[in-house]
Amino acid sequence: MHRFPGRRALLAHARDLLHARTRVRVERLEAEAPTPRAALRAVLAQGMALTEDAAQEALVWMGFLAASVGDPELADLHRRNNRVWRDRVARLVRESAPDWGADRVDAAVLALVGATEGAAQLACFDPESYSAALQEAMLDALLDALGLA
Repeated sequence: MHRFPGRRALLAHARDLLHARTRVRVERLEAEAPTPRAALRAVLAQGMALTEDAAQEALVWMGFLAASVGDPELADLHRRNNRVWRDRVARLVRESAPDWGADRVDAAVLALVGATEGAAQLACFDPESYSAALQEAMLDALLDALGLA
């Protein structure tokens, strides 16, 4: 805390670091993926609590989100970063299903982002019930149900 003028600055810095780490990781995953659908799955999976490091990142994200309640500046930072994430997932969905209309893409993005972020949060607090294998099975089932497998 001695390096930051206050709690908000510390939280914003932590969120910026998490966003930067995630961006580097997903750009690498996209570049390595053989198809847009493989990239979509890899990018979404990296955001779930499949490893101890990923679970720690999910906790930081959740802490930031909780701190944003009632703090317009932190909430705005969260919205901006979340929209960058949403735009990335939307682009990958469009590349994976180029014949889909905007409404179908938007619905798929909400389902995918909501399910993967929700799974990460649930797994942070109950890893026995929400194992990495179960989270990945959920992602595969959802991608299949949406026609994106």
